[in-house]
Amino acid sequence: MTRSAARRAGRSIASVPGVLLLMGVILSGLGHGAQAEDWPWFLGSTHLGISHETDLAKKWPASGPPVLWKATIGEGYSAPSVVGDRVIIHHRIRKQEFVDCLKATTGERLWRYETTTSYVDPYGYNGGPRATPLIAQGLVITFGAEGRLICLDLEHGQLKWEVDCAKKWRVPEHFFGFGCSPIIDGQRLIVLVGGQPNSGVVAFDLATGNVLWEAVGKSTWDGCVTSTGKPYRWTGEEMVVSYSSPVIHEVDGKRHLLCLMRQGLVSLDPETGKERFHYWFRARVHESVNAARPVVWGRKILLVAAYEAGSVLLELQPGGVGVIEVWKKPDQLQAHWSTPFYDQGVIYGFSGRHENGAMLQAVDAESGELLWEESGLNIDAELLERSSQTGRLKRRDTGEEVPWPFFGRGSKIRIGDRYILWSERGTLMLGEFSRQGYREVSRTGWEDLSYPTWVAPVLANGQLYLRDEDTLLCLDVAEPRIEPKTPGK
Repeated sequence: MTRSAARRAGRSIASVPGVLLLMGVILSGLGHGAQAEDWPWFLGSTHLGISHETDLAKKWPASGPPVLWKATIGEGYSAPSVVGDRVIIHHRIRKQEFVDCLKATTGERLWRYETTTSYVDPYGYNGGPRATPLIAQGLVITFGAEGRLICLDLEHGQLKWEVDCAKKWRVPEHFFGFGCSPIIDGQRLIVLVGGQPNSGVVAFDLATGNVLWEAVGKSTWDGCVTSTGKPYRWTGEEMVVSYSSPVIHEVDGKRHLLCLMRQGLVSLDPETGKERFHYWFRARVHESVNAARPVVWGRKILLVAAYEAGSVLLELQPGGVGVIEVWKKPDQLQAHWSTPFYDQGVIYGFSGRHENGAMLQAVDAESGELLWEESGLNIDAELLERSSQTGRLKRRDTGEEVPWPFFGRGSKIRIGDRYILWSERGTLMLGEFSRQGYREVSRTGWEDLSYPTWVAPVLANGQLYLRDEDTLLCLDVAEPRIEPKTPGK
């Protein structure tokens, strides 16, 4: 069976509710030993930004991977989610938030669900959704910038249930709207709501939207010793909304729901919401947020944030009742929003509060030592100038236009032993990381996409999805196949 035939077979299966999450397994057995995967929620099926797809192009032409289609969308920082032949994108156009279901092969819109919104970002950023949709069990879950949690039927986009979190819980004024990408645990939907006084984390019944448990808030943080050495006093007016997404990790037979809140890390029992431990981790700057997801391996938990919070590696203690600090580096891995990766003893992540000076860093996981850092610049800056005709960068010596040369506060996903990197000005790269350094394989840019391209790439079934504030681009990154010639032709 050819790759295209495998895709067609998988997509016909994907239209049947209840078997959607089997796609990766089904497709893994189809055609030439190739394995394809869906990307059903934030950072993919692994929750790590890691894809196990094989049969992908080892390098790209200078013009970049072929464009399969592009769609005009509205603003937002929400990544697409993909299951089978369905792409879900959450975005905003004027006073409407839209949940669109697109056909993965063509970009054709299959259905649309819309709601009104009046959210205005107090810092001038766009007012679109921040959270990435979740697709599971034939349902679509979205979490809007104003705190509206919505469950839709994947097949037709019909409303199943809705919860207005801002109204149901007393959520004080917040910085950038609601931004937690939800996760599921069996029939539990878990969201960092940020409600007062003790509804920072809420578990919902996936089928009905009913609340199963609430946890984290005053009971967690009141009296907690902060980074200043002084106890924290809960006032009830804290900006407690978190922009991180929780993760579940099992150690010693005990499952930990790890939630990076505005004040720091909390471990909960995912079944009951009972707290196991908490750890203060927050920048001293008031106008700051925690946005990157905790990175976990073995007994280790890595937390990162910008605003000079930097990074800290924690080790879970026996019994899972607390953590100790392994190392703390306020000047390293200052990730504004991009979640780092742990890979064979090395942590790779973007660091920088602002675009200027932001770097890709490699840090030894055991010691916290900085191994190397790269800005992304792959050409002598003196050779570059801006074209007076197109406004794009070009080489002075040849006149050739080149992609923006810096990573900035980029994002990345991992495929096998390589990484796809996406700069905040629309430069797409394929590269390899090691303890020794960064080796770039391919680099290209897209006139269709422009700053800010802050949304992480999404890879599903051989197709790469990129977005900015008005365009969703779908690229073919599958390995080109040469069909055998028919004898006599």
